[in-house]
Amino acid sequence: MPDLLPLAIDNLLSPIILFFALGFGAALLRSDLSIPEAFAKAMALYLMLAIGFKGGVELNKQGLNWTVAVILLAGAALSFVIPMIAYTLLRTFTRLGQADAAAVSAHYGSISVVTFVAGSEFLTLMGIGFEGYMVAVMAIMETPAIVTGIWLARRNLKGTAEARPRRQKGLLDRDLMREIFLNGSVVILIGSFVIGWITGPKGLDAIAPFVVGPFKGVLCLFLLDMGLVAATRLRGASELTWRLVLFGITMPVVGASLGLTTGWALGLGPGETALLALLCGSASYIAVPASMRLAVPEASPGIYLTLSLAITFPFNLTFGIPLYFSVAAAISSP
Repeated sequence: MPDLLPLAIDNLLSPIILFFALGFGAALLRSDLSIPEAFAKAMALYLMLAIGFKGGVELNKQGLNWTVAVILLAGAALSFVIPMIAYTLLRTFTRLGQADAAAVSAHYGSISVVTFVAGSEFLTLMGIGFEGYMVAVMAIMETPAIVTGIWLARRNLKGTAEARPRRQKGLLDRDLMREIFLNGSVVILIGSFVIGWITGPKGLDAIAPFVVGPFKGVLCLFLLDMGLVAATRLRGASELTWRLVLFGITMPVVGASLGLTTGWALGLGPGETALLALLCGSASYIAVPASMRLAVPEASPGIYLTLSLAITFPFNLTFGIPLYFSVAAAISSP
């Protein structure tokens, strides 16, 4: 196993982590530094477009085969299973109600695109390659956890006043289906991936000055904004107990362990195994919160959004990435 301390130091001293720390520290010190919301959204769209397009190009080079199909199915299965584990832990060790536990669980079964991008940049820094189909795995893991979270919430809320109107509409009503499958992050990720797959290397050459050159700079600026938002959330985290904070740190390790085990079982390389672990250990703060607002309105955003964005996201960004890579490098096929 690679020495974890040098990996962690390299990660902590990378520009993207330092820009996140700058934003986090500025918000804690109550600086007036801010990023306009519209610009932050534009940066998020750019990052998803770029990573999706480049992943599609890589799959075009490699070709779609049974190995890729199996990995995609494994990713979807993990996204269904992880919320079940998270829900069980929350109901056993915390005092969260059923709706809140279900909503939090959905966040931890889904994925964080920015965490994936940061992990990809870390692997690049380490000189470790990975296959482009991992972007497809990322895209496919975004939705199943939402469905699982909704099922957990409605199964355990049946008979309550809050559940009756929604239960009459069925598990997934039309508005919720639209929010899940036509969510902006899902559309841009899958759409850009398909475009990259269709156009291949020629398509990448045509727009490389847009999707390759500015990528790292935009990522640094976006993580500066993420640091500001995370620290602001943490300052107002009146609903978080120490048990929930502990869950926000341990659940990523539990999810990542499942990803590492799956990567080992499938014979993936260290880069793919590390990214699968990172996907399983991350928590959504874009697609899932929007869906939970519609599906489980009685759940508190102050709990599920603060946990995913202010606790788990910084943990993965600073410590999780080198930890998961270190284990992946030790157990994976060369």
